[in-house]
Amino acid sequence: MVPLFVLAHFSHHLVTALPSPLTPYIRDEFSLDYTQAGWVISAFTLAYGIGQLPAGWLADRIGPRIMLTIGICGVAVAAFLIGLSQTYIMMLVFLALMGLAGGGYHPSAPPVIASAVGMENRGRALGLHMIGGSLSFFLAPIIAAEIAEVWSWRGSFIGLAIPAMLFGIVFYILLGRRLTASRAANKAAVSQIEAPSPPGRWRRLVWFIILSTSTQAVTFSVIAFIPLFLVDHFGVSQAAGARAIAFIYFCGLWVSPIAGYLSDRLGRVPVVLAAAFMVGPVLYLLNVVPYGIGISTLMNLTNYLLRFGIDISILADLVPYGIGIAALLILIGVFLYVRMPVSESYILGQVSERNRSTILGIYFLGSMEGAGILTPVMGKLIDNFGFATSFSIAGATVLGITILCSFFLWGDRS
Repeated sequence: MVPLFVLAHFSHHLVTALPSPLTPYIRDEFSLDYTQAGWVISAFTLAYGIGQLPAGWLADRIGPRIMLTIGICGVAVAAFLIGLSQTYIMMLVFLALMGLAGGGYHPSAPPVIASAVGMENRGRALGLHMIGGSLSFFLAPIIAAEIAEVWSWRGSFIGLAIPAMLFGIVFYILLGRRLTASRAANKAAVSQIEAPSPPGRWRRLVWFIILSTSTQAVTFSVIAFIPLFLVDHFGVSQAAGARAIAFIYFCGLWVSPIAGYLSDRLGRVPVVLAAAFMVGPVLYLLNVVPYGIGISTLMNLTNYLLRFGIDISILADLVPYGIGIAALLILIGVFLYVRMPVSESYILGQVSERNRSTILGIYFLGSMEGAGILTPVMGKLIDNFGFATSFSIAGATVLGITILCSFFLWGDRS
């Protein structure tokens, strides 16, 4: 079951990962300022967040299969329409449609995965599930940048929508068979009774959701402008700015399984708090850390020292950024991919099975809606005060939220 959902997660995000890295291309075509560029991200993110709550409620009532399929095929259809859009407003409408269609995936997937594994391995299973989404966020910017250089950003949306749609159809068929077999095999296994929840469960759950969703929302509002930050501040090419996002999402390929495993052993709350305390200073350091030694220079030096006779300098085209900035982007990715699977695992352990998708819908609504609202706010700050002040405000906000929430969560190892 878990490998199937890894592929499903990959297909779901294959096109939803495109708006941010393609922003430099879209900005230039429609002559947008930073605030308007922020709405390219927010049109999708706001609708994506709004779609989570009703989709989670529906998944608890009609089952996850239909909602999961819409979450894959629906976003593919919308992405195809984005590629056909000819005006800024038309593009925003289809981005919003993609967000609404995608709202059914995340509230529906974790409960199905959790029901297929034991409680002691829940964090690790959800961490493995994150690999699929991480891989798409890692590969999509690289592939999309190459396509955009030849066929424009529209070609990127259309070209990646087609395989996503095809997999969605296959997934619907395979999931039907798996769920039927799973229900038959687990009829008696529903006896996996969870321990009674301790007093204060709902209070801690609320503070945990506030911590997880608000820190992600602020961080995502910064990530949305990373390609433009690199293009305008460091003077890298549009393609290089688009590919930079891959540094962040590369972390999901290895961080999520490790974070899930650690949370199964050390507790969910300590792991999330540690990641949240780390990311605030990292956002501030984006303004401080210099461009650094070029990765291409490092690779050429490696070629010289190793003398294997194999030219690996072509890899420099994939990572043409300074080591300092690349390291910060990786640390941002570590925060994201620690927070995601561990937060989902914590929430699943705090609510009854019949309401899991609904509560997850509230959780995803908060994180995505927050990011959708804050992204144009971040764009306005950048328009008025520049990148340095805006990123500093973001870092201080994340740190302040983490300190506040830690007072209410300290000592909880759930």
